[in-house]
Amino acid sequence: MEKEKEMLQAVCGQCEGRKDGHCCRHKAVPRDEVQLRQLQNRLNRMMGQLGGISRMLEDNRYCGDILTQIAAVESALQSFGYLILQEHLKTCVADEIRKGNTQIVDEAVDLIKKLK
Repeated sequence: MEKEKEMLQAVCGQCEGRKDGHCCRHKAVPRDEVQLRQLQNRLNRMMGQLGGISRMLEDNRYCGDILTQIAAVESALQSFGYLILQEHLKTCVADEIRKGNTQIVDEAVDLIKKLK
């Protein structure tokens, strides 16, 4: 566990000297493999949709069709963001509150505002 903390700190470069051993830009608890795979699949699907929009532009497709695809990607990205937010609240935020860090609530509120 100690080696993992050191590796995270080395990767981040912003966390040297943290007394709690956690890196500020990495999750303290990693995502499980099933969840990670599901998130990656969603992300790959969105990337495919964006590629499709690019091909539609090159094909000189009808504007309404392109806008429909843009709306689909926006909706998928919004749902993706809410899944990440839900995970953040259940894991990172809850853990920090249990540790007595109530400032994490302000961060969570700011993140929710960004997703609106």
